[in-house]
Amino acid sequence: MIRVLVVDDHKIVREGLASILSEQPDIEVVGQASNGKEAVDLASTLAPDAIIMDVSMPVMSGDEATRRIKMLSPDIRIIALSMFEDNEMIQKMFQAGAESYVLKTAPSAELLAAVRGR
Repeated sequence: MIRVLVVDDHKIVREGLASILSEQPDIEVVGQASNGKEAVDLASTLAPDAIIMDVSMPVMSGDEATRRIKMLSPDIRIIALSMFEDNEMIQKMFQAGAESYVLKTAPSAELLAAVRGR
């Protein structure tokens, strides 16, 4: 079972992602966070296998949260999720330690493959 933390500042997006993920027999949504700081805190207490991380959020950005999580738990797989195909942001997320970068306009199969590490 792949344990996933969903991080996005828009509640409807978080809940939609959690719903899609929960339909998968091999994925369990263990928590949700609305900003990067919550993500860092929950990552240490919930110990997920993967985190779907929105790149643009209040309080703490996705790249900063990714950097902090990777320092504490380098084995957590982080999938950056964004509305924008911005090369600078893509680069920031990969430099921070994200393994994948998926656009919010992508088919759900692409996100699921990233969560599964494929």
